[in-house]
Amino acid sequence: MKPLENGVDVALATQADDSLVQAFARLLPQLSQSAPPLSKADLDEIIHAPCNHLFIATMGPDRRIVGTLTLVHFRIPTGVRAWIEDVVVDTQARGLKVGMALTRAAIAKSRELKARTLDLTSNPGRLSAHHLYESAGFVMRDTRVYRYQG
Repeated sequence: MKPLENGVDVALATQADDSLVQAFARLLPQLSQSAPPLSKADLDEIIHAPCNHLFIATMGPDRRIVGTLTLVHFRIPTGVRAWIEDVVVDTQARGLKVGMALTRAAIAKSRELKARTLDLTSNPGRLSAHHLYESAGFVMRDTRVYRYQG
């Protein structure tokens, strides 16, 4: 783990353990009310998928997990692309630069992977998240996102 000046440590998860399962049980409902709980096997599958990078942020003397971010990368004909997905920071840790620490770690990893682009989507109502992403250097694209749910 690399400690940052604000007391947040960000690291890549390498294996699922009980503390990670418990952290996701607490954090995932803050991101999505419809997402089912994740088991240790689910988290191991996410962690060990070759195109996934699961970042965890910890802070405090007990190194409590206070946030997560998943970076996904893939190769397509136009180059390596990367997406930030499922960013969640514990409500008790918001405003403490946890989201920025996670985002900077994802940016660094995408550069290491030589990704041509790093994209993300954000709910229109999450204004503080938009400010965070813009201050990290992201710009809004003139595009539409379509989803097929058939």
